[in-house]
Amino acid sequence: MAKKRIVVICPGRGTYTRETSGYLKPYGVTAQPQIEWIDKQRKNAGLQTISELDASTFKSKTHMAGENASPLIYACSLLDFLSIDQEKYEITAITGNSMGWYIALALGGAMSNKNAYHLIQTMGSIMIKGIIGGQIIYPIVSKNWQPDGAKKDMVLSEIEKAGAFVSIILGGYVVIGGESKALDALLKKLTKDDQYPFQLPFHAAFHTPLLETVSSKAFEMISESTFKNPSIPLVDGRGKIWSPFSTDIQALYRYTLGDQVTQSYDFTSAVTVAIKEFCPDKLVLLGPGNTLGGAIGQILIQNNWQNLNSKKAFLERQNNDPYLVSMGMKEQKNLVC
Repeated sequence: MAKKRIVVICPGRGTYTRETSGYLKPYGVTAQPQIEWIDKQRKNAGLQTISELDASTFKSKTHMAGENASPLIYACSLLDFLSIDQEKYEITAITGNSMGWYIALALGGAMSNKNAYHLIQTMGSIMIKGIIGGQIIYPIVSKNWQPDGAKKDMVLSEIEKAGAFVSIILGGYVVIGGESKALDALLKKLTKDDQYPFQLPFHAAFHTPLLETVSSKAFEMISESTFKNPSIPLVDGRGKIWSPFSTDIQALYRYTLGDQVTQSYDFTSAVTVAIKEFCPDKLVLLGPGNTLGGAIGQILIQNNWQNLNSKKAFLERQNNDPYLVSMGMKEQKNLVC
């Protein structure tokens, strides 16, 4: 029987939550050598190990701080990736959202697991003395997840007036990055829409020009020699494909620590290119959690992919024969393990 083709999607910050505590424990044996190695690095650096963090009672200040959240999410995603049954599934491409790009580099072979850990730990810790700015998330689609041009135009206009930036284009949401003053103005100005506008806790103004200093520090701390050609095609935060036989390693290095840090991250384009160029039988979202599930559904609807044209149609498909397999959900994880 022919293998099914899948595109793997790596999650970003904010996905390790109270609900995902203990994620590593039931399946830890799959990635035991890698997790033990990460624990050793953190112990040597005087940091709490990810195994201890995962087993301890969830505390926002501890578990959502960049220096802990980033390696925790990496370990959970790595664990899920290694659990995929590659006898049944062919991984045709890998993409990710925001920090998920660093995870994609590791899983796609553009960095070794050890070098990727150092990249993720460095980028997660670089603002340990104080984060720069923050992020707000706000919907730009209708209740049925269909594009709403007027709503989108209004939000973009308010972002510009406030002096903030589009940080991430996230399906039916826009993530807004900016300084506290600009975000405070937007929290008051944007029309209440359920729980939105919502300020993301412990998030800096990722993917905006405010992080120029972070980008500069990253170039000083991370060597180009830690990057290599991927073994699986990667789709970045602009929708550009980095393929095994044509990747310019210097360009990959400069994008990862340069534009990827200081310019908008277009997750919508990344997923759109992945489905159209690689035509997978399924999308597989790695854990922890399933916070990207809705955004991915919205991107499929924007593209009318496989005739999915509304939230109702997407949810019906997910209930019957899921096109998006979220490994953060136990019942769906079993479909690909």
